[in-house]
Amino acid sequence: MSAEMISIGALGVMFVVATLLPINIGILAFIGAFVVGTSSLGLSEDEIFEGFPVSLFVTIVGVTYLFSVAQRNGTIDLLVRAGIRLVRGRAALVPWVLFGVAAVLTAFGTFTPAAVALLVPVGMSFAYRYGISQLMIGMMVISGAHAGAFSPIAVSGALVLGMVESTPLAVSPLALFLASFGFNLLLSVLTFALLRRRSPESGAVSNAEDEQPVEASRVTWRQGLTLVALAALVVGALGFQLEIGFLALAAGAVLALVDMKNQSKAVEGISWSTILLVAGMVTYVGILEKAGTIETISHGAAGMGAPLFVALLLCLVVAVVSAFASSTAILTAIIPIAVPLLLASHLSAAGLVAALAISTTIVDTSPFSTNGALVLSNARGVDRERFYKQIIGYTAGIVGIGPVLAWGFLVLPGSL
Repeated sequence: MSAEMISIGALGVMFVVATLLPINIGILAFIGAFVVGTSSLGLSEDEIFEGFPVSLFVTIVGVTYLFSVAQRNGTIDLLVRAGIRLVRGRAALVPWVLFGVAAVLTAFGTFTPAAVALLVPVGMSFAYRYGISQLMIGMMVISGAHAGAFSPIAVSGALVLGMVESTPLAVSPLALFLASFGFNLLLSVLTFALLRRRSPESGAVSNAEDEQPVEASRVTWRQGLTLVALAALVVGALGFQLEIGFLALAAGAVLALVDMKNQSKAVEGISWSTILLVAGMVTYVGILEKAGTIETISHGAAGMGAPLFVALLLCLVVAVVSAFASSTAILTAIIPIAVPLLLASHLSAAGLVAALAISTTIVDTSPFSTNGALVLSNARGVDRERFYKQIIGYTAGIVGIGPVLAWGFLVLPGSL
């Protein structure tokens, strides 16, 4: 059996095992990189680790550490409360405020599931209190988190841009961010229009525990310093092209030094599981490239017919797979496959990369994903089985329509 077949077969086994069993696919990817690299390709350990994403590692460590510090000193809670105070007496604004807060959090480096975990309990409580659709609230929080997830200083944005940076392609960070934000905003508008009716399963407004007002809290000097640090991170990264990871680590360290008592365990908030997943998968993608697997698959895809059709097929495939598997892992696998297709065609690089990124992430509403599971587990006063089926139905609609719309809006126009 050729090294190409062995490497792609091993990748398939990784996805199946990681989907069925509670094991991080990054661990399997590191093991696979070592086994396939040494036994099938005859690579040394140094050659295997050439694919390790050092820059991405520093970026994810930095931004998730800074977020952990901001969460511990109350700055994240401050932002959430500031948004919630805007909806006093205006229930229709609740989902839009949560959408906006989620987008801000992820755009500044909060990992998407972390932002969803923060906001979904608040949103579902508000939906229950005001008698509006909890499904709508939950899905709009997820869309908001995805809307900001591809900013240049966000984890997912840094991942995609870092992978593209090593290729001859040019993808504007602003274009990627705006494409994701605009698409998820459109998705939220449609969700709001279809699901805004009152939910018959919601509770009454008279619930005593839900009647507690959201009080304004004074901004402490540490929280003010944190807000300044976040603004400086944006200016330094976007205005002066400084390394995001090092800036975030420096900002987090300064904030920890002025609050050592409360920040002694801030390092525990670093998204180690995400780092392990990304580092392992990107390292294994390097093995696929050395085995010639990426080139073979790309040429096979290009030989299927028109590049436009192949682009649509890729968007549909990643959406279906990502509904059951890690979207981050799918992204690390699909971007390298799309590169040769883009180099050999007149398709827009920014358009296809953005369409693939969107198609991979918008299906994280699935109850099999972390985000969808958070919505399901935080629903209040509902028939769980019925609510589960509603989430499944919503996700099925996204899987069927979302990739086609992403392709139609972002890839098709660039080929005309």
